[in-house]
This record gives sequence, C-alpha cells and structure tokens, in this order.
Amino acid sequence: MAVIENTNTKESERSVLLPQRHPEHDLFICDVLDAIPKDDLGSMEHPVFSLATRPDTRILKYEHRNVKIQITPSVKGLATIFDKDLLIYCISQMVAKKNQGLPLSQNVNLHAHDLLIWTNRETSGNAYRRMIEAFERLRGTTIMTNIKAGGEEVTTGFGLIDSFRIVRETPTGRMSELQVRISDWMFKIIQASEVLTLSRDYFRLRKPIERRIYEIARKHCGEQDEWRISIDLLQKKSGASSHGRAFKAMVRELAQHNHLPDYSVTVDGDMVIFENREGLKERPPEPVFPQLDPETYNDAKTVAPGYDVYYLEQEWREMWVDTGMPFLHSPDKAFIAFCKSRAKRRPMA
Repeated sequence: MAVIENTNTKESERSVLLPQRHPEHDLFICDVLDAIPKDDLGSMEHPVFSLATRPDTRILKYEHRNVKIQITPSVKGLATIFDKDLLIYCISQMVAKKNQGLPLSQNVNLHAHDLLIWTNRETSGNAYRRMIEAFERLRGTTIMTNIKAGGEEVTTGFGLIDSFRIVRETPTGRMSELQVRISDWMFKIIQASEVLTLSRDYFRLRKPIERRIYEIARKHCGEQDEWRISIDLLQKKSGASSHGRAFKAMVRELAQHNHLPDYSVTVDGDMVIFENREGLKERPPEPVFPQLDPETYNDAKTVAPGYDVYYLEQEWREMWVDTGMPFLHSPDKAFIAFCKSRAKRRPMA
C-alpha cells in the first residue's frame, strides 16, 4: 500500500487552524494565565465528550477491554469536545496550584475573561453566553464508568463538574467571576497527577475530530518516536459516529494538511501512523534561554523577599520552555513579573 505523504505549508496551516485571537497577550508574565494546559488521562484515552456541533441528546455507550462507559445527556445535550476546554482550564489551574505546593480544593475560582483568553476564544457577548451553556452541559452530562481514578476502580455515576455559580457580574450584566466545583472523580485524578500536558495549539484546532485524535495521539504516542493504530480502532477510541469510509477520509485529510500539534500523521493502508515532531523530546540548550541582566537579580530579591531568586529563575526558565518558548520583548521585566506573581500567591513568612 502506498503511504500518503504529508504536506506542511504555511498556507495550509493558516487555512486549517484557528487564528491566535490574543497574540499580544503575554501568557508568560501573567498570573493565573501562566498555567500550562493539562488534560486528564481518562478522557484522553476513552471517548467521554460528544464530537457533535449541534445539540446531541443520544445516550452513548463505549466498551474496550475492561473499560465500560455510558454517557447520558441532560435536556441541554451532551458535553462536547469544545466544552471540554473549560474543564481543561480548571484542571490546569489546579495542577499549577498543586505544583506550587498549595492546598487543593474541589472549588476553582476563575475570571471569565481569563478563561476565554486562555482557551483562545473570542471575548464577545456571545462568547460569555456560550460559556454558560457549556458549563450547563458539563454539569448535566452524567458519566457511568469503571475507569480508575487515583488507582481506585469504582463503577459510579457522576457529572463532569458538580456545580458552577456566577459570583460577580460586571455593570453590563456580563459575568465576571465564577466558581466551579469539579467532581470527586476528577479531583482524584488531579490528586494522583494522572494528567498530561497539551500543546497550546490544541485550542486552535477547528474540528472536533482533530482535537479528539490529538488527545489520543498525545496519550498513546507520548514521547515515543512513532505509534501505529488501525483506522477501525482509532475510530472506536475517538467516539466518531460517522461511517467508516467517511472517517477514513477525515483522517486522510488530516494527514494531507499535517497540522496536528506535536505529531505528524500518515495513513498506510488501514493503519494510521503518528510520528513525534521532536518538540516533546528535547529541551533547548542553555544558550537559547533568555539572558538576564545581573542587576535583575537584585530587583527580584526586592519584589520576592525571602525567596531564592536563582531557584525562581530555574522555575521561570522551565515554564518558558513548557509554554512554547515565546518571544520576550524584555526577559528582565518578564522575570520580575514572574517573581512578583510567586511572592503574591505565596508570600514568605
């Protein structure tokens, strides 16, 4: 069988990826927005979210090896793969907090505007309305599964989130602050660190099937050079309900444009091949890191009293790598902002 060759032109990338809607927003020096995107292993491996773009009121059932899942919608329909952005945001904030050694709670306090920017969404009035609708579907969708969470296997039913409430609104009536309570199941996953880092370009993928296939590749290929899966099994794991021929055509189109973050895709007969683009495997050498002025360390000690500024510098550099090594107009200002953020969130006694 002939292998379908990949193409990777700038023109095709522009046409198939969503634009970066907030290119001027420096995620690296921001406080709550500097959290690295994290996704839970359970829903990355198995189809939990609907791939439909219209209200989906089906009861979905999935079984693979020893895993069984039943997803039941509310009157609002099933939670979709795009609704999952909101859950990824909550997971990422909690993991960032856990990594800082701060106590965890199932309640996540968030600013609606921050969530929209972080997930590369518009900030129009309709975007806020769609956010509430997404939270309603996340709250109403019921999952019955025996997927392990934190090493514990219990067949149980739960919502993707337990509740959400608007804490404060702007003078125009638009929600400003929210509080989301995640489910016990998801909380156990976070406590057990059963999560994986996602590329920020995940939020630029236009099609539900592209996002789902990326999740599967990220979970199974990981940092390996290559991972292969049959098209039939890939369709089963994706949860796509399309006809087999239509699904294969979608995968071929994905391979043709070759715009999936982290992994290239080829189709060889009935096999799909994911190859690591190297981004997950290598850290840049030291000379690539932003260089700081010697005086910056003194300024860092002033804004973060009691901290080891060289340890903070190491944290800052690691975060810079994990956030895609963005261009910094002023590395010194970015580092000082990072130190201020750390000191504000966890002041030294």
